[in-house]
Amino acid sequence: MVSPSASARVLRFSPSPLLYVPGAAKYGPPRSGLYCGAVGARAIRVSARVHRYLLPAWPCASLRQYGVAPQQQGVSKDEASIGLRTKQAQQFDWALAKLDSSVRRTGRVTKTLLLRIFHDICRTGYPSGNQALLLLRSCGSLLPEMPLAERTELAHRIWDKLQELGASYDASHYNALLKVYLQNEHKFSPTDFLAKMEEASVPARIIKLSPIIQIYIAYLFICLYRTALLLRMFAPLLSVLVLHHCLVCVCRDMGSAEGILSVMKGAGIEPGPDTYLALLSAYAEKGDIAKIKLTLETVDNTDTSLMDRDLMQVVFSLAKAGYEQHVPEVVERMRHERGYVPDAMNLCLSLITQGREDTALTVLKTFPSLQVESENGEVPDLGNFFLRHCVNMEKVSVDFHTKELKDAKLHSGPLQFTLYCAVEANKTRLAMELMTDMKAEGLPIRPHFFWPLLTHHQRDKNIPGILEVLRGMQQLEVMPDVETYSNYVVPAFPNMDAARAALQVKRGHVLIVAALIYINMSFCSLTVSSPTFPATDLSVFRGSLISGFKRLSVWSFSLFPAENVAYFLYNLIDSMTEGEVQAKEEKLRQYFAQLKSLNVFIPVTIYRGIRNILDAYHVPELIKESISTAEGRFVVLETRLAELRAEGKPVSAVLKQLIQALCAEEKLERALEIKAQFEQDMVVGAYAVLINLCSRHDNADEAMNLKRELARKDSHVALDATKYLALVRVLSKHGRLEEAIDMLKEMKEKDVVLNDSVVTQLFHVLNAAAMKGDVATVQRLQDTTFALGLVKPTANLCSPLISAHLESGNYSGALEAAMECHQQYNQLPRIHDIICGLVEKGEMETLQKAMDFISQERGEMTMLYDLFFAFMQTRRYKEARKIIETPGLRARPGRLQWFAEKCIANNQMEALENMVDVTEKLFECDRDEMYHYLLRLCQESNDWRKAEAVWTKMQEENVIPREKTLRLLANILKSSGQVVPFDVPEAWYEEDKPKSAEFLLKEKSLVPNETPTDYQLRLVTLCKRGKGKEAFNLLKDADKKGVVLGPAPYDGVIRSLLAAGSLEDAMAVREIAISHIPGFKLSDMASSLLIITQVKRNEVKDAMAHLKTMLQLDQVPSQLAITRLVQGLGSHGDVHGIEEVEGLVKALGTSLNLSRMVFLNNTVLAHIKNGDVDRAVESLETLYTQGGDTAHTSSVAFVFRKVIEENNDAALDKLSAMAERLANHFALYRPATDLFMQYLEAGRVEEAKFMLQRCAAIAEQREILLSYMTKAAQEPGQVNKIKTMKELVPDFVDKETLYSYLMKCYGLDKDLASAKALHDQVQQEGMQPDELFLKRLAVLYRDAGEAAPFQEPPESFKFYAEKLREKTKAQTASADD
Repeated sequence: MVSPSASARVLRFSPSPLLYVPGAAKYGPPRSGLYCGAVGARAIRVSARVHRYLLPAWPCASLRQYGVAPQQQGVSKDEASIGLRTKQAQQFDWALAKLDSSVRRTGRVTKTLLLRIFHDICRTGYPSGNQALLLLRSCGSLLPEMPLAERTELAHRIWDKLQELGASYDASHYNALLKVYLQNEHKFSPTDFLAKMEEASVPARIIKLSPIIQIYIAYLFICLYRTALLLRMFAPLLSVLVLHHCLVCVCRDMGSAEGILSVMKGAGIEPGPDTYLALLSAYAEKGDIAKIKLTLETVDNTDTSLMDRDLMQVVFSLAKAGYEQHVPEVVERMRHERGYVPDAMNLCLSLITQGREDTALTVLKTFPSLQVESENGEVPDLGNFFLRHCVNMEKVSVDFHTKELKDAKLHSGPLQFTLYCAVEANKTRLAMELMTDMKAEGLPIRPHFFWPLLTHHQRDKNIPGILEVLRGMQQLEVMPDVETYSNYVVPAFPNMDAARAALQVKRGHVLIVAALIYINMSFCSLTVSSPTFPATDLSVFRGSLISGFKRLSVWSFSLFPAENVAYFLYNLIDSMTEGEVQAKEEKLRQYFAQLKSLNVFIPVTIYRGIRNILDAYHVPELIKESISTAEGRFVVLETRLAELRAEGKPVSAVLKQLIQALCAEEKLERALEIKAQFEQDMVVGAYAVLINLCSRHDNADEAMNLKRELARKDSHVALDATKYLALVRVLSKHGRLEEAIDMLKEMKEKDVVLNDSVVTQLFHVLNAAAMKGDVATVQRLQDTTFALGLVKPTANLCSPLISAHLESGNYSGALEAAMECHQQYNQLPRIHDIICGLVEKGEMETLQKAMDFISQERGEMTMLYDLFFAFMQTRRYKEARKIIETPGLRARPGRLQWFAEKCIANNQMEALENMVDVTEKLFECDRDEMYHYLLRLCQESNDWRKAEAVWTKMQEENVIPREKTLRLLANILKSSGQVVPFDVPEAWYEEDKPKSAEFLLKEKSLVPNETPTDYQLRLVTLCKRGKGKEAFNLLKDADKKGVVLGPAPYDGVIRSLLAAGSLEDAMAVREIAISHIPGFKLSDMASSLLIITQVKRNEVKDAMAHLKTMLQLDQVPSQLAITRLVQGLGSHGDVHGIEEVEGLVKALGTSLNLSRMVFLNNTVLAHIKNGDVDRAVESLETLYTQGGDTAHTSSVAFVFRKVIEENNDAALDKLSAMAERLANHFALYRPATDLFMQYLEAGRVEEAKFMLQRCAAIAEQREILLSYMTKAAQEPGQVNKIKTMKELVPDFVDKETLYSYLMKCYGLDKDLASAKALHDQVQQEGMQPDELFLKRLAVLYRDAGEAAPFQEPPESFKFYAEKLREKTKAQTASADD
């Protein structure tokens, strides 16, 4: 918890940019000036010793428009509880870090960031005073992109909302609001402001008054008396900054400041930078450039200097006063100091906000980085912020500024970027103007430029807006394409007739094609073969064409690729019933004949699907007319090859399919035989898969022969990166290094791109050579790869070279290689391992050389830490202590954490304990954190005695532990049945904590004079313990006694009741709250719980209505609430409701990270609930066949589980048939595997067995099956499921892994007898059980009070699990190589 003094220190602004009277404009805060101690911020204390009788006399009291701080309501909740204060402190630290990072980087805060933090704070429902202060102070000059009035409005909104949620305000908050008023030039009544403070019981003592009040007092003196005598009289009383503002007043009213400057000197006050800045600002507001120059020359002749930031203030004052012609003379004097660009950006933003974009452009042209072109000679794209803000402020001259930027070569594409900003902000008029300018310059205008504009109108069903955009497209001679109509225009209309009438199009228009996707084929009388039919992609609307296809008498496939025809034909036949197929048998026979005449060959997988359907429909004659009557995957293709060759027709496509099928089955010899027979017809794709297969089989000779043949056929063709690296691996493995180098050179010549996964493959290639100690091979491959620029050098890619030296024991060579890598690539790979090796071998000269090198390149501190860790790793603790005692050495938390985590992962208690011991006197070492590492390792090793010893050492060392350390130690002791020797800090998640005697006494007998705060504390405590009923009774008792609480206690009780399912009681509390607090609203968390509770009670419509209410109130529901609501809608068959919720979630500004499968799975269940199983199956098939690469891994296990639970056999049959089709016809095995596992989960073993028989490929989905076994082994009582899976799929996992998981299950079930039997079986099979297996078995023996017949492994479970994981990784990497 941040103390009040500390938080005030952290939060205070530097006053210099804030304390100007209205009219003395300020464009933005000083960079890094948000928090205490920021570099470049001048903090000047202002005297507060002013007599109170001066307060009513205020210079702004006669202004017409007044702004009043909202009245404070509610009860403070900052003192609610330890847990509440901890949570608030954590949220405050998070918000402070976000805002501080933004200010330090850019000197400003964006509206988006500020609103996000505000929204997150509101969503938690527990705002603190510090958070409110932080947000309020960010609503002034830190928001240069917002107009002044909007800033003030935002400040009021934050004030009201946080106060409503229970934030407590004091004088500092009113002071912050007052500063915001002045920064935003908001007119207000000071007397009313002070009256509201008194009304809110906030004391306005002089010592607490804002420095700004003192400025106004000084301002009053000057305006009333305007005499140097009075100034002399009060000079000892007023501060320097007050006199600066006096100076401003004199300059404005009397036109001269020489007199007051002499008075200041007479009073012993030397003019400083702020004095001259005030004088310059006053001259700038009058446009007196001569006096500005004279003053600047005077400053140059003194010891005072003005920063660029000060001159920017003068520029802003000149521009705002309308004297922009003088700005260049001031800009020329700027020295472009450090931090110039962020400050200048803020100046530009403020100028644009004030309508002075021409001056902003003048400043923009002075950016120093614009004077240098990029290395490749291209013009840098600078000024994006300028163009974006001009668009947001709707400046009409933005098109002129784009020309200026382009003519000055400051931006390569200003028009395009401005257009992007305009369409993103839905500025239709501006976007059209920009596209007109682009067309005039000969730049292309594409239909998708208009999509963002159409999206906004489509979402709002704004048909006039859509028509306006389409008219604009027509004026620009841009024809909307099918995708524009189908995705962005047609969905906005209620029906097709309305769309045609509104757009005034004929039936042959492209709109009709788009309508096919949404309506029906019946709207189109044309055929695809018609010459007037618009060109389009069949895949865009293939699904909707099927229904129309059945009604047409003639159809031509000549326009479409063969693969599209095959898939379309399959879907067509699959959509027909048996009666329809038999009735249209003749028509289908004609279709097959047409395909044959067009030389269209259907792939084997799709053909099998068609054949199976026709076979099920009992149309044998039609099967004969299909592609082939041959059975078997390869037989069909080989037969087709022979037929095509006999007929003298091209065979390349079929040959490629056959080669790929053989390679997929690892049939190398047969593939080479086919290749030899049809060598003249081989295409690039066939060669590529053959080369890759030869490389995998370590057949370097055949791989290179195929590569040469491919080069002879087409020397320009390039393989993909994975196949090139496969060649490099096999060639380097067989000593053919030069040929491997040639492959790398060819990759460079043919511009082969290496993505992240390929870079990983390259590392494994290098590492495979390194493990053999082949330094020369690794060196050549690494040098060539980097020299050619195929990849950027990284420490990971450089490490195999070091590994090669280390494998051969050449530590000196490893050091030389590491030093060479650093000199060439600025990487220092595996330096820790090198130093450890040198220390162990005692090679002192080489070690000294390494230390000298590290010290020279990375600093002495880094060198000392590297040596320290090497001594610790090699158990030379005495030498390590000497290193750590080096004078001037400071703690580096990141380095210490790295070694501590390494010790924890490897269970190195001795090394970690010694590191904690030797760092006791290390300067700035966080001792609590060091002991926390030790306790973590104690927890991992389940060693409570060591933890107790650590606690004793902490007390001896007088270490003050944090709460997390105390909780960790308490958990260790409790889990071992030991007494905790201290009070465990209270946390939010703790429940059923024993009550203190004082609390029990208060619970039994209510204190007569109990205050609202006492009630609040007790309510919060009860709610945290899950005692919602008791809290409700206490709240009713308080209500009877007329005690009024703040919003937070009511909201907390509501949440506690909703969590227990007490909806009626929760609504009763809500009514009590509304009766006492008008406008009371539930917090985000309470609203989310209300939705969940309503869904559980089948009140889905009420839950839906409440969700809409939440969104209207700018609240964000939780992920769980959305999920439960969607599931509830699915169980009620409300498809439209699910689509509506999905649209609402997408419209939220804050991402909920919801998977799209939540909506899709429940939509499918809704269709099933409505009896429309065919529609559900169609949705899933569309997902898997047309959903992209990631769709193939999407899981529908949730759908299968729900259908099985409801015993809906009819739906299950169709879903099962769908899963089989996808598996057998399209090689998409995820649905079938999901169904198989759900059968196992439900105990329906026979169905699972039958499923496996019909789709044998399920047994090959080893990763999914292993994942299921891993998940099952996390809970007790799951051992039979694993055994059943092993019986059905014997080879899905190796025995060693299987036995390990079985032992884990026996451990969870406490089944020692079965564990013993498993151990005996392992021994009989001659297997060596791993240490984790033995550790689990030994624990079972120990818990049963028996002695284990073997020595128990001494380390922790985590240690052996990590060791096993590393072993598995190594085996996987070796298998990949």
